[in-house]
Amino acid sequence: MQLTAPHHIIAIGASAGGMEEINVFFDHTPLDGVSYIIIQHLSSDFKSRMVDLLARHSKLIVKEAAQGMKVMSNEVYLIPNDKYMTISGEELFLSDKKDIKGPHLTINKFFTSLATDCGKKAIGIILSGLGSDGTEGIKAIKKAGGIVMARNPETSGFPSMPAHVIATGLTDFILEPALMPAAIEDYIKYGLEISEEDDDKNIKSIVDLIKANSPLDFSDYKQATILRRTRRRAAAANFPSLSNYLAYLKKNPDEVEVLSKDFLISVTSFFRDKQAFEVIQKEIIPALLQLLAPDEELKIWVAGCATGEEVYSLGILIQEQLQGNFKDTVVKIFATDVDSLALAHAGKGIYSLGIKKHISPERLEKYFITEGSCYRISPAIRKMVIFAQHDLVKNPPYCNMHFISCRNLLIYMTPVLQKKVFAMLLFGLKKDGYLFLGPSENPMHIIKNLKIVSSKWKIYQNLIAKRAVNFDAFSMPDYPDTKHSPPMPMAETMSKDARQSIAETIVTGLTEDLDFLSLCIDDKQQVVQSFGNTKKYLLQKHFTTNLTDLLSKPLAVAFSSLSKSVLNTGKKAVVERIKIKVGRRTLKVNMAVRPFPADKNNQKMLVVTLNEDKLGSVPDSKVDTYDPKVYQDRYAINLEEEVKELKDKLQSALEKLDSSNENMQSFNEELISANEEMQSTNEEMQSVNEELHTINAEYQSKNKELLETNDDMNNYFRSNVNGQLFVDDDLLLMKFSPGAVKQINLLPSDIGRPLSNISTNIKFETILADITEVLAKGNVITKEIETNNGDWYQVMTMPYVRQADNKRNGAIITFNDISELKKAQQELDLSSKMLGMAIEAAELGTWSINVKTREFTSSSRLKELFGFESAQMMTFPAAIAQIAGNYQLIVSEAIEETINGGKKCDIEFPSQGHHDGKLRWIRAVGNLTHNKENIPNYFSGVLLDITVHKLNELRKNDFIAMVSHELRSPLTSLQANMQLLALKAKKNDDEGTLLAVEKANKQIKKMGTMITGFLDAASLEEGKIYLRTQTFEVNGLLQEIKEEMMTTTTNHQINLLPFKTISVNADRNKIGQVVTNLLSNAVKYSPKGGNIEVSCRTVRSIVEVSVTDEGLGISLPDQAKLFDRYYRIESASNAKIAGFGLGLYLSNEIINRHKGRLWVDSELGKGSTFHFSLPL
Repeated sequence: MQLTAPHHIIAIGASAGGMEEINVFFDHTPLDGVSYIIIQHLSSDFKSRMVDLLARHSKLIVKEAAQGMKVMSNEVYLIPNDKYMTISGEELFLSDKKDIKGPHLTINKFFTSLATDCGKKAIGIILSGLGSDGTEGIKAIKKAGGIVMARNPETSGFPSMPAHVIATGLTDFILEPALMPAAIEDYIKYGLEISEEDDDKNIKSIVDLIKANSPLDFSDYKQATILRRTRRRAAAANFPSLSNYLAYLKKNPDEVEVLSKDFLISVTSFFRDKQAFEVIQKEIIPALLQLLAPDEELKIWVAGCATGEEVYSLGILIQEQLQGNFKDTVVKIFATDVDSLALAHAGKGIYSLGIKKHISPERLEKYFITEGSCYRISPAIRKMVIFAQHDLVKNPPYCNMHFISCRNLLIYMTPVLQKKVFAMLLFGLKKDGYLFLGPSENPMHIIKNLKIVSSKWKIYQNLIAKRAVNFDAFSMPDYPDTKHSPPMPMAETMSKDARQSIAETIVTGLTEDLDFLSLCIDDKQQVVQSFGNTKKYLLQKHFTTNLTDLLSKPLAVAFSSLSKSVLNTGKKAVVERIKIKVGRRTLKVNMAVRPFPADKNNQKMLVVTLNEDKLGSVPDSKVDTYDPKVYQDRYAINLEEEVKELKDKLQSALEKLDSSNENMQSFNEELISANEEMQSTNEEMQSVNEELHTINAEYQSKNKELLETNDDMNNYFRSNVNGQLFVDDDLLLMKFSPGAVKQINLLPSDIGRPLSNISTNIKFETILADITEVLAKGNVITKEIETNNGDWYQVMTMPYVRQADNKRNGAIITFNDISELKKAQQELDLSSKMLGMAIEAAELGTWSINVKTREFTSSSRLKELFGFESAQMMTFPAAIAQIAGNYQLIVSEAIEETINGGKKCDIEFPSQGHHDGKLRWIRAVGNLTHNKENIPNYFSGVLLDITVHKLNELRKNDFIAMVSHELRSPLTSLQANMQLLALKAKKNDDEGTLLAVEKANKQIKKMGTMITGFLDAASLEEGKIYLRTQTFEVNGLLQEIKEEMMTTTTNHQINLLPFKTISVNADRNKIGQVVTNLLSNAVKYSPKGGNIEVSCRTVRSIVEVSVTDEGLGISLPDQAKLFDRYYRIESASNAKIAGFGLGLYLSNEIINRHKGRLWVDSELGKGSTFHFSLPL
């Protein structure tokens, strides 16, 4: 594997629960030119075995990081357990944890350095773990332009770390560890192909384009998610930049729809998070049914229902509990989503066969109908559900719900939008209703109004009855094909007459007719309501409702005095003829201030009435006339009193504030101290928990190995036909294998009983002493015992030793059934005795030679055959020395040929007695024996004294040789006379005589051949046959013999197949004799008109000659004896064919003397092929 610099560096942060996920991650990791660096929370005192464990799961090179180590592609680096680690210049740098006090945020530290060093080449991954380590690090990676992945916290046993990362809104991928490598590969392949220039501007334009052309609005969704999906879509469509893709979207509305659908995440399954649904089944649904009033409907809202699996899951759980008093309860489940296609699929209620892995067989049978290769939801569940298109962002909520489910939807929204949706969901819940969220969603905005039912599965109960929500931002749901037009500006004023009561209409009319202005103000002088023309008497100021600010100076001075008086006395106060300027006119205005009945909150309110003094009437003595000086003095006094009162209040407030500040400072210091202690404790607990989890993971691995070992042992016991007993120090039976039940008739109730008290078909008294000895000495005892029913067992008693302390804590007794072996041994003993008797009766001598050591062992009879005394030691060379003459070499070579080549040894030789000097003829027959590995280990055999037989045979051979020699002289004379007779007949043209002479010559030749055979056989027996070797061409010899045979053969065709010139070194006459014999046999045993084929070829370092005929064929039993002396095949078809059985015997001996081999291939009815081979 070539080591190069990586084009990306992937950092993986993990804590508690992360080891298994890392293994799964690297099970799916390819060799893709990147590097992996694992930052795991480890104790400084705990030596991790992560390198060895991970190497089993990864095709990459796994190393523990070292100081200054260069990061290379296709390698994995693990942080040491007692170090911090950073990266710079693609080199790893380590520092001791002991040098830094406080929490060890190793993931944040490395991620931050990775962002600085690698920028856009950095990829951060957060797996399971406790705490929030890694959150700050991924922010740095995102800021540098890298990407961030987190495992799905829903399926994590320790979701804290990934949940914190996802909550930042910066996560690009939320995946299971097994899916992450493929996502990384896709990102590296496609993600970099999209230009990042003006991405924010382009993505905003794309979102606006979707909003204008569809009912969907993704404005407040997390931009990282939208941007990632848009980039992926653009890359798939081969657009180099988002600006190009935006231009394409503007021209292709269909692509806009496809992209918007890609933004929608319709991922769900039946009973997703089964433990959460178990909580709902056992706790939530029963509580909801109990809270229902008589005839009240159970209302449930599932927001973001996707394709309906979760909706129907809830319906199934509810249907299972609609029994007894609740069987007639009406259930309405409102299922909503913005995706119309997903709703259409959900409405059909048809799902693939793959749902079987999420639903029990009982529920499948009860609540689903099989339709071909699909399942359809049953009508009983379908009628509960109402599907509707609804946008959580824009549309009002469903109200008075007993249960609302909104899972894994809010995580894709910005915090502002999440707050709005949470408020809406709370508004839709009835008091004591339940809210069901996804594992990564946190309702912090409304948590004060909720009771936590299950913190793990995010199930909450609503505590409040009053709800408040602002519906200004909501609109009615749109139809799926609705397209939005740009919003029109709202009218500045709206008619109020339609919304006013009759009384308000009358009052307004009277004030206008009488030219009055009436104002209702609160205790803070804020105008609550007005009747009449405000333009005439009030200053036209914006953004204020304070009456003092709206009055002109004279009116303000008068109002200050009158309001003070009314508030003190509780009586009406009036002042007339206050001069004010309105434009160029000077008006005299009358002002009246009277108390207004307090509202339900006991708030003091005043009614101020202003009207123009048009009549100029005589002043009423009871009514004050406005005197500017007097009222300004009163106004000044009032201001002074207000200032003094404000100062007193301010001083009191300042004193309270100082006191509060001191208390707060004290509280703050205490809280800081407590927080630091809690933080330190939490970090220590977290570290301890992570260490415990890591150790626990390894213990679980060990437990798994122990379980596998235990399974192996149980299966071994089950499969072991031998019985085994386990006893303790007190000879109590602790355990026995299944095989022991069959063999020893034990019962489960025998466990714990002393062996001496157990009644079986084996007498334990015979082995109790052995067990006692084994416990005392630790040795192993093996013996054979016979049971009451005649079976035999080999009993092995050995100590039970504990590996930890090497202490003997009991004994193991193993019973091997050797009944069959015992029977075979007895039969073997009988056979051995019979064989010994046969050898003794036949007076055979036996020997054995160790093939490896050449150690020679002989019987007493063998020593006698060589003239040694039975008690005398005889070595192998001493035995060979007693063999006569040239036979010593022949016997030695035959023995070596058997030992080295495996050929059976069968040889006859003369021997001179060592002591008695007696000449004996001996026949030796021997062969190799093999061990279990089929390797020869001994050469053994027997010797038979054949002196009498051999002498008779020698006399016969002498007689044959003498007779043959005596016959040869008259036969030669006869042949000469026949030649003279043939010359005379030829001279006289006597055809009859010539024909008779030719027939006589054939018989003379046949008789000569017969006599030669007898002489050769005799010479061979006496060892007087000699080879006169020379180099000659086989081609010429075969052609010569063929032509010679054709002169005497008229009924057969002999074909010599062509072959290249081959030369051998051999006795040409003897080889010619063999070929002639084979051709003669082929002619004799083939039908008339048959073909005889002669071929020759070279095979490796030998030449092979073959003669094939179309004769009767030879059976396998006959083939085995075919080359024995005087052997002829006895059959009706061969009865008329002359012969003595010497031809093939002599041919075989001649070929053997040439270190060759003669053999036959034949099948009855299909002819025969004789082969012989000679070394080149």
